[in-house]
Amino acid sequence: MSSSSQGLRLFDPALIGPAIGESFNKLHPAVQLRSPVMFVVYVGSIISTLLAIQAANGHGEAPFGFILTVALWLWFTVLFANFAEALAEGRSKAQAASLRGLKKAALVKKLHEPKHGTTWLPTTGNELRVGMHFLVVAGDIIPIDGEVVEGVASVDESAITGESAPVIRESGGDFSSVTGGTRVLSDWLVVRVTVNPGETFLDRMIAMVEGAKRQKTPNEIALSILLVALSIVFLIVTLTLLPFSQYAVEVSQAGKPITVTALIALLVCLIPTTIGGLLSAIGVAGMSRMMQANVIATSGRAVEAAGDVDVLLLDKTGTITLGNRQAAAFLPAPGVSEQELADAAQLASLADDTPEGRSIAVLAKQRFNIRERELAGIDHVFVPFSAHTRMSGIDLGQRRVRKGAIDAMRRHAEQMGQAWPDEVGRAADDVARRGSTPLIVSDNGRILGVVELKDIVKGGIKERFAELRRMGIKTVMITGDNKLTAAAIAAEAGVDDFLAEATPEDKLKLIRGYQAEGRLVAMTGDGTNDAPALAQADVAVAMNSGTQAAKEAGNMVDLDSNPTKLLEVVEIGKQMLMTRGALTTFSIANDVAKYFAIIPAAFVATYPSLRALDVMHLASPSSAILSAVIFNALIIVVLIPLALKGVRYRAIGAAALLRRNIWIYGVGGLLLPFAGIKLIDLALSTLGLV
Repeated sequence: MSSSSQGLRLFDPALIGPAIGESFNKLHPAVQLRSPVMFVVYVGSIISTLLAIQAANGHGEAPFGFILTVALWLWFTVLFANFAEALAEGRSKAQAASLRGLKKAALVKKLHEPKHGTTWLPTTGNELRVGMHFLVVAGDIIPIDGEVVEGVASVDESAITGESAPVIRESGGDFSSVTGGTRVLSDWLVVRVTVNPGETFLDRMIAMVEGAKRQKTPNEIALSILLVALSIVFLIVTLTLLPFSQYAVEVSQAGKPITVTALIALLVCLIPTTIGGLLSAIGVAGMSRMMQANVIATSGRAVEAAGDVDVLLLDKTGTITLGNRQAAAFLPAPGVSEQELADAAQLASLADDTPEGRSIAVLAKQRFNIRERELAGIDHVFVPFSAHTRMSGIDLGQRRVRKGAIDAMRRHAEQMGQAWPDEVGRAADDVARRGSTPLIVSDNGRILGVVELKDIVKGGIKERFAELRRMGIKTVMITGDNKLTAAAIAAEAGVDDFLAEATPEDKLKLIRGYQAEGRLVAMTGDGTNDAPALAQADVAVAMNSGTQAAKEAGNMVDLDSNPTKLLEVVEIGKQMLMTRGALTTFSIANDVAKYFAIIPAAFVATYPSLRALDVMHLASPSSAILSAVIFNALIIVVLIPLALKGVRYRAIGAAALLRRNIWIYGVGGLLLPFAGIKLIDLALSTLGLV
């Protein structure tokens, strides 16, 4: 999905055409009513259009050309607000279309009994129902979501996640969940169907991406209430100006009362139309940016909550550490030299292109200058890693060199008629207690020793945590390691706190404790044992590679299954809040210049003294009103890219962010309209349009 959806440019021609059409479709009153601010502009457009028709028949309150121009620019304002929202929705629909392409119709091997080797009946994925079982073998597309009940296989999930590395799926444990649309690369699986057609994870992704059920977030609702309140206040003020103006003319017997057209222009320019026109687009674009990061957010609430998070719970492995552990030491068995162990480990890793395998070759070279062998002309066969055997290596003639997991290597030694050294078992246990991974090496079944694969703290992660700390976010590492190992890694990584030997109950208790202090908590998880904590967390990012229970409990799903994505999720959430705050500040500030343009123009005939407020020295009252209305419309167009892309993210605190918004978007929003309205006025005057 990543190639098509993420490759869309901001103003991709494939999106602009449909967005223009959708802008007109959104002119339905029920759609406009969802944004009260823009609904006011919408009603003003209709009224001014009717006034223009009246003027065309010779009964206008002002010249036909003036009223028509105001009406056209008001419609332009409404249409471009619709266009911003439609463009954001179009990006989401394009992402959904790419996901639909993953749904392939193919025959499925439906099993009569949930066991490999039993008879199967060819059927289609649409005929599968919850509780049924099917068989998939190498090359097959998994037709529907399910749980592996038998077998072990490597699965290509790149169509869903965008990642090329295959993953192991097996029965039992936390890696038994399979997703429809993925492909089996090796071996076979017997899968129990866990959803009905139309309810798959892919279907839910499509529905979520399309945003059909996108609800307003609490922050968005609060901002909408503020905008409605401001609109009501200005509406009341504007409505009272007409009788006030008529009364003033009658008393003074001079001047003309303000026109309805001028009042509509004044109202539209005074209410916060800029943020009102872009608010919905900001929310949709926030979810779209999550999707571009390969994260499915089940609601806009989750995206926004990410922006307010102040505690991050992070798994150690794969998040703080590399996850792909690296060789740190060779621990030989009794009677075996360290160099002999390193030599065999390097041989067994010649065809191992994983980070762990490469690190073994690097360590052997560093310690004993053992370089890769020239195998040309030598009878050799590489033995790749298998999910069933859990070991790999090389056959050199009659010589069998292997490395693998403890249990697998113990069985291999027994099959080769060799003894299992207790000293190696104890060394492996010591490695495991240190939080590292023991890898056993053998030569013709003879156990040579242990390679210690150690967690390596990711480069740059300490600086990332420092950024989060500056933002007021506390980082907590969660690990099953003992306290000694956890403390060492926590200190090296620079996290604020850690939870060692963590159980599901411990995680849940920790989250509730922080929430009782009024904090918003985010965490990641992939296992069934993470589900309670994910359900409790305010922002819960479940790994797509994890269990169905974890994905159901979370309010976001990371398609890449990358636990560090939580940091990016928080940044996107904060970016959305920063964007909304920046545009709100700008919208309110840029109304000031419009006061100085429209109020003197509208009332100068009644109160000539108001001409002193015309600090921009605009050409005429008509030009002043038109210039303000045109600027009010064009500024929405100019700000659409900012609403869709978001303001540039900076790891700064709330107070610093407020100061920055005031200086850039507040002062900028105050000064820019003065220059913009004056330039439009000069253009209208030069062209003789007023």
